[in-house]
Amino acid sequence: MYSEKVMDHFNNPRNVGEIENASGVGTVGNAKCGDIMRIYLDIDDEGIIRDCKFKTFGCGAAVATSSMATELVKGKSIQEAMQVTNKAVMEALDGLPPVKVHCSLLAEEAIHAALWDYAQKHGITIEGLSRPKSDIHEGEEAEEEDY
Repeated sequence: MYSEKVMDHFNNPRNVGEIENASGVGTVGNAKCGDIMRIYLDIDDEGIIRDCKFKTFGCGAAVATSSMATELVKGKSIQEAMQVTNKAVMEALDGLPPVKVHCSLLAEEAIHAALWDYAQKHGITIEGLSRPKSDIHEGEEAEEEDY
């Protein structure tokens, strides 16, 4: 059962689309379920995320977590965006069913992938940011099979 917030973000997703000439673009997927998430960031000279959009191919939970993740990082500094974890996304949506937790991981990884792209384009290092995985499924097999 999905929370009202999950259903709202699925039925009325925020920030859908692309940003032309984005400061950073991150694409991640999950081979196990087929979800693909792309996040676009527009970051100003002070390191503030002015705009954030997404395109997601996947289930309702993937769309909802993408939508919520964009809402959580918009207007934030790069370091504040780094603090947006999958748990923060899930809490903001009032929870997800255990079999859909991987969708919130996708959202976190997509944000990090977009920040990584931004850092690469600008030749900077973002504290706490490491090269993102292109597939969040790597290393999660045993964990997800328990559900």
